[in-house]
Order: sequence, then structure tokens, then C-alpha cells
Amino acid sequence: MTDGQSFLQSPIGATRGWWDDLETEERNTIVGLAVFGGLLLAATAVGILNPTYLLYLLTLAGMFTLMTLGLNVQWGYTGLVNFSVIAFWGIGAYSAAMVTAERSPLGWELHPVWGVVVAVVASALLATLIAVPTLRLRADYLAIATLGFAEIVRMVINNERAYTNGSAGIPGIPSVAEWVESPDLVSFLTIALLVAVVYLVLRRAQLSPWGRVQRTIRADEDLAQALGKNTFRFKLQSFVLGSVIMALAGVAYVHLITPLITPTGLEPIRTFYVWIGIILGGSGSNRGAVVGGLTIVAIRQAPSFIRNQLLNVPAIAPYVSEINVGALRLFLVGVLVILIVRYRSSGLLPPKREHIWSKTLEDRS
Repeated sequence: MTDGQSFLQSPIGATRGWWDDLETEERNTIVGLAVFGGLLLAATAVGILNPTYLLYLLTLAGMFTLMTLGLNVQWGYTGLVNFSVIAFWGIGAYSAAMVTAERSPLGWELHPVWGVVVAVVASALLATLIAVPTLRLRADYLAIATLGFAEIVRMVINNERAYTNGSAGIPGIPSVAEWVESPDLVSFLTIALLVAVVYLVLRRAQLSPWGRVQRTIRADEDLAQALGKNTFRFKLQSFVLGSVIMALAGVAYVHLITPLITPTGLEPIRTFYVWIGIILGGSGSNRGAVVGGLTIVAIRQAPSFIRNQLLNVPAIAPYVSEINVGALRLFLVGVLVILIVRYRSSGLLPPKREHIWSKTLEDRS
């Protein structure tokens, strides 16, 4: 064994080897995230950013990360074009709210744990019902079908009063952290744990034979069929798994972030925010999905936060007050898409390393 090999097998050498294995763009992304996190902490330390608001943003980022991870299973692994992301998010949120909220039309007032169970079952059943007749369609037709399904869900929720309370929404949803002294911190830790568990499960699935079949289907479905694989069954599993994860994001929203859910949260634009997150992070990359979830929150919250800060400056407040935050948000999305397509078409963290067991990389060292 050479001295170089001995060094690589030591703790310090192993860390250095992991860093050296990364591409330059990946290193830049990690450094950029670290700098951004440092700026947030610094802004909190000097009082620019309220700690409670920071925890709210991080919890919201966790929710969007679950949505991007769910879409990554469908699109990144299998190549399924799903434009009903927000529909399954809404199914999860409303299922949990209807059975747990004090002012729900059902009046059951069950424990939030039952809300999770009902949301998972409801999303899995509806995902199966929509997938069976649509997964045999071509990608463009599948996209249209799922977009139509999302609108059907939104309209039913908006007009159904006996179960969803119509446009008024469902208030009084219990929080899992309402009985503790620091509910914001507990909410963040809960969503962080949920994201970590989902990430590790998907990481394991991605490297399993199941994940390899899914990638084969995305690359060449005819080849997968020629190898004797039931591609419809694998696509169905991918669609249902991704939809259940999206529903969990909805459950997290009503039990960790806000005690109120209304149909206004089912706007189709939110589905495309999640797609932007997947494209930015890298299709098929779980690491990229996490980065995408963080980016979605930055795009959605940064314009209004910066605008509110600038309104405190008398010299420029009159000009800033005229800024349309919604239009600025969409502008930033457009600029981001252009930059991604131009400079990083494979995403900030493409899934090259994620398709290889870390043990294999260690053996090569």
C-alpha cells in the first residue's frame, strides 16, 4: 500500500478525496450555499432577519423540498411528466385538515397522526386511479391529463362545502408543536427529520435494482420491455410514491406551518415553481431536489422581504412602493430559467455521483 493510498483511507484523506471527486461546478454550488447560509445567520445575528421568520422560511423550504423530491421520483427517475404536483399537495393538506381540524365540516377532530395516515391513503388511491388510465399515454398527453386532474381537484375543493368548506377553507387545524415553548423550532426540526428520512429512503431506492429499472425506462422504455420488465408496473409505482411524498408536504403545511388551508393554495403556478426547482437542481438528483426546494423559497420570499427592508429607507421608499412583487417574482423565475438553460443545462448538482455506491468510490481510491 502506498503512502497516498494510506492517506486516502485516513479520515482526513477520505474527506479530501470526496471533495476532489466533485466537479468544479458542484464545488461552487456547495460553497455558494454555505455563503448564503452564513449571510442568513449574519442577518439574524444583527437583527435584520427575525429568528422566528428564519425558522418559518426553513420550515417552508422543507415543505417545498418534499415536493421537489416527490417530483424527482416521477420525472427524474422515470421520466413521467406530472403537472398535478399541487393537486396531490392539496389532497394531503385537505385530507389531514378534514379529519383533524376543530372547525372541519366533518367534525372528527382526530389526532394529527391520523391526518398523516388518511393523507397517505387518499393520495395513494387517487394517484393509482389517475395513473392507471394515463400512464400508457405519451409524455405530452400525460402532461395534459395531469394538468386537467389538478384543475379538477382545485374546482372540487373550491365548490364542495359538505367536506372542504368551499372557498372559505378549513381553519383550526392543530399543530404538532402547539404544546411546546418553541413551536417554530420544533416545526423546523420535525420537517427537517421528515426530509432526511424521505431523502435516505429515496437514496436507497435510487441505488437499488428498482431504481436502475426506473432509469432504464426513462432512457429507453422499449429496451426495458425487451429485458422482460413490466414497465407499466414500475411507472405506476414511481407515480404513486412521488404523489404520496407530495401529499406529505401538504400534511406538513397544515400541521407545521399554518392552521388554515384554502383553495387559493392550489394555484397551478406552484406546480411550475416545483418544476423550476427540479430543473435548477438537476433532474434525477436527490441533492439537486433539496437545492431546488431552497431556491423556490428564496425566489418566492426574497422580493417581498427586500422590498419591505427598502421601504424603511426614506430616500428610495417612494420608488420601491411601486414595485409589483408578484411580477418581480415571475421575472426572476424567467431569468433563472434562461441562466440554467444557458450555463447549467444539467442542473447545479447533476446525479452522476448519486448513481454510484459510495463504497465503490472508496474501493477505486
